[in-house]
Amino acid sequence: MIERKRHIQEILDSLKDFPVVAVIGPRQVGKTTLAHQVARVYSEHTRHFDLERGADLNRLAEDPEFVLSEQQGLIVLDEVQRLPDIYTTLRVLADRRSGPNKFLVLGSASPTLLHQTSESLAGRIRYHNLSGFGQYEIQPGLQDSLWLRGGFPRSFLARSDSQAFIWLEEFAHTFLTRDLPALGFTLSPTLLRRFWTMLAHLQGQVWNASEIGRSLGLSDVTVRRYLDMMSDALVIRLVQPWYANIKKRQVKSPRIYFRDVGLLHALLGISSMEELLSHPKAGASWEGFVMEQVTDLFRLKDHQVFFWRTHTGAEIDMVVQRGTELIGIEIKRTSSPSVTKSIRSALVDLELTAVRIIHAGKESYPLTEKVRAVSAHNLETELHL
Repeated sequence: MIERKRHIQEILDSLKDFPVVAVIGPRQVGKTTLAHQVARVYSEHTRHFDLERGADLNRLAEDPEFVLSEQQGLIVLDEVQRLPDIYTTLRVLADRRSGPNKFLVLGSASPTLLHQTSESLAGRIRYHNLSGFGQYEIQPGLQDSLWLRGGFPRSFLARSDSQAFIWLEEFAHTFLTRDLPALGFTLSPTLLRRFWTMLAHLQGQVWNASEIGRSLGLSDVTVRRYLDMMSDALVIRLVQPWYANIKKRQVKSPRIYFRDVGLLHALLGISSMEELLSHPKAGASWEGFVMEQVTDLFRLKDHQVFFWRTHTGAEIDMVVQRGTELIGIEIKRTSSPSVTKSIRSALVDLELTAVRIIHAGKESYPLTEKVRAVSAHNLETELHL
């Protein structure tokens, strides 16, 4: 077991300021384990309700206010999307001046899907996004294993690569046949598997609803609904385009990335490093992997991360908005990065504060006054955003 110290501390800090903290992440990413780790260092009594257990679900569904008002200290509600009406009760309990309770809510869907949290708990809740293991959490030298297997704990910690991919295949099957229906999506698992596999082949590419729709025999509206569903279930990341007020024609559709590259590799039939390095999607896979590492390391929100691309080919993989500054990030699986024409164009057209080229080499060094090459092995110490 890897103790996720940074996440534990951030959640404890949030509980000091908010009555409700929601840990949001895909199924099997380690939310329950993290909640137990938080409980061990929390200074008061903790009570855990698992809403996948029939007894806990029925008890809270019957009279949640009575059950929860009887508890003291930290109350953990696991898989809360199974009981969406609980948010009204949480609002009542969170507003009690004499109430000693704090609530740690665990959910396997985005806040957009769990819309009642924003409606019922506005100003009372703080969201904490939990992804798979980051390279800052693992032992040095295991980055390639993290890239291959992905960050799901049971995949990364498996005894072998083959065991990791057996687990990932089972996860994909369970996700389509059980988890999505539990979130309210009643669609054909076979059709969704085909759609999901198509998305794997679109890793790092701009979304084209018409092309996917023709392949599946579905309308543009339907395939976009499928895409939003995968995004709300936190398995797909949609990176929106940054649009600058310039004369050049710019791409206005989102890019598609898998949040976990291990799952991407399982859908592509990749189960070893040799297969990964020789696969046509190796570059796009590594790009998505690094993007997730950067996003997690700097706790970037979805509305802070964009990409930029013109119809003439100029592009930047990531445009990160930090306050009034725009920072460009280019991701290249090479050990000898250079300042490209696209980077020079982006510096001028987007008025970027700086550009960081994240590369596969071991060293970090400046390339120009505003452009710096940063080793992917040392993001925590070398990448300054």
